[in-house]
Amino acid sequence: MPLPKTRAEPGHSPLARFRVLDLTRVRAGPTAVKQLSDWGADVTKVEGPAEDDMTGSRDGSDFQNLHRNKRSIVLDLKAPAGVAVLKRLVANADVLVENYRPDVKHRLGIGYDAMRAVNPRLVYASISGFGEEGPYSTRPGFDLIAQAMGGMMSVTGLPGHGPLRAGIPLADLSSGLFAAIGILVALLDREATGEGQWVKTSLLQAQIAMLDFQATAWLMDGKVYRQSGNDHPYTTPMGVYPAADGEILIGASGQGQYRKLCEAIEAPELVTDIRFAEPDARLANRPAFNEALGAVTRRRPVAEWVARLNAAGIACGPINAIDQVFADPQVQQSGIVQSVAHPRLGEIQLLGAPLTLSANEARIATSAPEKGEHTDASLQEAGYSPDEIATLRKDGVVA
Repeated sequence: MPLPKTRAEPGHSPLARFRVLDLTRVRAGPTAVKQLSDWGADVTKVEGPAEDDMTGSRDGSDFQNLHRNKRSIVLDLKAPAGVAVLKRLVANADVLVENYRPDVKHRLGIGYDAMRAVNPRLVYASISGFGEEGPYSTRPGFDLIAQAMGGMMSVTGLPGHGPLRAGIPLADLSSGLFAAIGILVALLDREATGEGQWVKTSLLQAQIAMLDFQATAWLMDGKVYRQSGNDHPYTTPMGVYPAADGEILIGASGQGQYRKLCEAIEAPELVTDIRFAEPDARLANRPAFNEALGAVTRRRPVAEWVARLNAAGIACGPINAIDQVFADPQVQQSGIVQSVAHPRLGEIQLLGAPLTLSANEARIATSAPEKGEHTDASLQEAGYSPDEIATLRKDGVVA
């Protein structure tokens, strides 16, 4: 058995040995690639001559956050010569990530089989709206469509108020994260087999996966959950309650926690009242219970309740607006905000990785690249001569 390798020096990036070609746009694909680039992967963003990324201005916060730590090459994949260039790049790549509609990538000649023929070790990742096969495979897909068709909107919002989207692009973000997990699994498997493979996910699949216990409640028990507003679907108290100066989120799961809560808020009547004494009774009488608990919680301000309930071991917290989130000392301690220098904007702040490793750090080393900033350098690395690059540029294949 070979001896384990010694640990890398501090500052080593775990994914630095991998080259990634990023053919993605909008949000789901860039979210996947960001997980790789933040941990050091060498990522080249392949952009079309005139394509619109749909995430606003290049100097805007959204584009900067999604595309940091990348290089950029402009390549016309609608031209056969452009596809030939991509294949040269693929020959030395470890990963290619794309979110074209399945019919589009095959029409361009850049699908998995075509790229595998160039490099059998390539991990090729696809994020689509509905999947690579099936009756909806050629449909355009967006986050909100997946939220609607994947059940999220049916369980979000207040009862009787109609379907409501989640306040974040949940299908985009989750499909990007699932794709990144798939890529890392495939790279690990390649170490054993020597071959890459096709990683596939979709917005619809990811959104359904995020239903979690509500999905399996239907699959195993035939139960269809509906909207429950700020109340937890099957336990209470677990939701939003009024305070003297705002609202507070209280989670007292289990009978022991409930008794501690009632003691901490000095409301013994909520334990002795037969309507609220047991978990099933509280659920059966939830409107009356919420009203009774709210009558107590509105007597004191949020900060006082947070201090009192946490001291009693009851999970609770304020309901922060986004500016309040980043003013929170725990959030500041977490290091999730990172700064990076931008050539025109100066120092900007972006969202860092939401996880840490004991021996390595995710990093934001560079701001998002200028369009085509690294075209020449990338082509030179692929073996193109200056004259060949000049011809490609003259013919409009690269920019």
